[in-house]
Amino acid sequence: DVWLQKFEEARTGAFRVLSRLRDEGVIKAWGLGVNKTEPIELTLALDEPQPDGFLLAGRYTLLDHEHSLQRLLPMAQEQNVGMVVGGPYSSGILAGGAHFEYQQAPPQIIERVGKLKALAEKHAISIKAAALQFSLAHPVAAAVIPGATRPSRIAEDIAALDENIPAAFWHDLRAANLVSPAAPLPNGA
Repeated sequence: DVWLQKFEEARTGAFRVLSRLRDEGVIKAWGLGVNKTEPIELTLALDEPQPDGFLLAGRYTLLDHEHSLQRLLPMAQEQNVGMVVGGPYSSGILAGGAHFEYQQAPPQIIERVGKLKALAEKHAISIKAAALQFSLAHPVAAAVIPGATRPSRIAEDIAALDENIPAAFWHDLRAANLVSPAAPLPNGA
């Protein structure tokens, strides 16, 4: 794999330099930002230089979280490493768009989003709020980068963070197998 070769080059060079700069007080912290779980898993498995945090884009969302829950997030939690969640709207499909993984969403994703939206409507909440709050519910999640296509989206994201989502929504989501049984849910639901 090309990414594995590039990762190894970065680990043996940049990771060590960044850790030295942190240890010398030149920088406060450093991290790793990717859209695959494997590079972070490899980093956390090493006894060598470790990041202070990481950015994981698109891999801890209502639509894609199983793999992260199986190995990556337990490793990060065990090592007390924080995560910034990037792309909680799954390229826009969970915010009213038509894209997933930066392309037109396939039929099975559209169907799953339809089920999520139906549950959200039943509980009179926005799917956008559910997506954003879900991504922040894991103890490792320190922050979220929702992304914005225009400045007005920032106010929408703040409102989505503040939206009150009843515990019954999260219970229904789990009962419908739309979220992993292992996923922490907001407000201890």
